[in-house]
Amino acid sequence: MDSLELQKLIDWLIDGARSVVGSPQWLSEIGERLIAAGVPLWRTGVFVRTLHPEIFGRNFIWKPGSEVEIGTVDFKILDSPDFHNSPLAIVFLQGLEVRARVDDPQSGRFPIIADLRAEGVTDYIALPILFIDGSIHASSWTTKQPGGFTEVQLAALRSVVKPLARLIEIVSLTRTASLLLDTYVGNRAGERILGGQIRRGHTETMNAAIWLSDLRGFTALSDRLPAETVVDILNQYFDCQVDAIRKRGGEVLKYMGDGLLAVFPIDEYVGDEQQVCSRVLEAAHESRASVADMKYPIGDAVEQFRFGVALHVGRILYGNIGGGNRLDFTCIGPAVNLAARLEKIASNLRRTVVASEGFAGICRGGWSDLGEFPVAGFAKAARVYGLIDETP
Repeated sequence: MDSLELQKLIDWLIDGARSVVGSPQWLSEIGERLIAAGVPLWRTGVFVRTLHPEIFGRNFIWKPGSEVEIGTVDFKILDSPDFHNSPLAIVFLQGLEVRARVDDPQSGRFPIIADLRAEGVTDYIALPILFIDGSIHASSWTTKQPGGFTEVQLAALRSVVKPLARLIEIVSLTRTASLLLDTYVGNRAGERILGGQIRRGHTETMNAAIWLSDLRGFTALSDRLPAETVVDILNQYFDCQVDAIRKRGGEVLKYMGDGLLAVFPIDEYVGDEQQVCSRVLEAAHESRASVADMKYPIGDAVEQFRFGVALHVGRILYGNIGGGNRLDFTCIGPAVNLAARLEKIASNLRRTVVASEGFAGICRGGWSDLGEFPVAGFAKAARVYGLIDETP
């Protein structure tokens, strides 16, 4: 073992692995430095649990001469026989080190060992990566060296895992904060909050297309169905819209019961109003079809659903609003208020998609003039447009 090279690696990790910060290549750097120090690695894996509603964890896999492979696993893995029969299950659930020499008959209890033997691997060790908060993550290290790892080489791996845990924890916490903000307030809002835009009243104005929708008959639905069923229906209903909105550049800012508020920013310097509004209309068409196809069996009956969405374009105030230390990153302004009023008009007219005169004027074609309507809180009546292919 080259103790000097090993110490350089440990110092590099303690210093934050600055040369590869923000890059998954930190794992290949660790592997290459360990090989240079005298640890003959064949394959290295790091498995980190995440705080995410859909993703159980991320895995990073490296082999000499290869790029780092990154993958994610969902919560179904917890019920998988492959996981429960894996050395990593012992690491995750008990926080214990697990070694499996390929020539040791007792290692046969792990199905993965047969696959490793076929690759020519002679030794495998899984080491826990312990975070300060008590959570347990895992790493695995394999070699093709005849006879497996020596005790000196195993000691080197153990010495590297401790500073590696601190580095991964810091990176993981930063990523978790970003993911949670993305999940709960939206991507653009999350970036602004992480960037320091956290003071109450810290706002900016922007031009945007506004989407405001709700589920028809939601109050009656809530009254006659169990709360758990209503939540499941709402989740499926929002799924019909969110993907259509996000893949066209929109950001969901808020869920209000059965209501959904989203914005599609418009770059006034580029002049992309028409393109943005066209994408918004595409999302409305897709959502309309998805909600129409949504069916929910309840007993012998099958529930079907309708929704309404109002589309408007205008200037909004976007930022931190709230009381004390409880803030909400949202948008306000007359344009948002008008969109909310238009959505109510859509409900009264039994229309699915309606648009303001401003939105319909930008995204021309396919609209019918539904007339002017008084709007609560506004001095002037608003002209409302509906899709030609819709009938009340």
